[in-house]
Amino acid sequence: MSASERIAWAVDRLAVEPGDRLLEIGCGHGVAVSLVCESLDGGSIVAVDRSAKMIDAATKRNEDHVAAGRASFVCAPFDQADLGDARFDTIFAVHVGVFSQRQPALELSIVANHLADGGRFHLLYQPLVAATARATSETLSTTLESHRFSVDSVLVEDLAAATAVCVIAGKR
Repeated sequence: MSASERIAWAVDRLAVEPGDRLLEIGCGHGVAVSLVCESLDGGSIVAVDRSAKMIDAATKRNEDHVAAGRASFVCAPFDQADLGDARFDTIFAVHVGVFSQRQPALELSIVANHLADGGRFHLLYQPLVAATARATSETLSTTLESHRFSVDSVLVEDLAAATAVCVIAGKR
């Protein structure tokens, strides 16, 4: 599965509604922002990435959405991004290592603080080895549950060229 196929699958899992307020952690080239904005009418997405090069690319890719007020970009590490008092209906991260490679207490605290009541946090991954998908989903679920979240659902899906994982949680 290519990166863009993985992102399209991820965005489909978000079930974006026209008025939703979304936050993407680690937006890269802005492919997910483009796909999300196709469903927005009155809603908006803020995308954060620590790389100025990625933010530039994402902003250029989405210049019409930025001009229309549907998309905005923040160049900063997530734990240093100034999100003010914004609340989001959906926060998501596609294959962002901080959530799987170490204890992300600070990052998950920030997510919880910015997640609107009833909002959902989607952690999406494509494990490099398909056989580890279930273990990856269990690790992500355990991490979320130990940091103020309750796991609503876990999706493990065999796609054409890879296995993808989506853990959906809300704050407790």
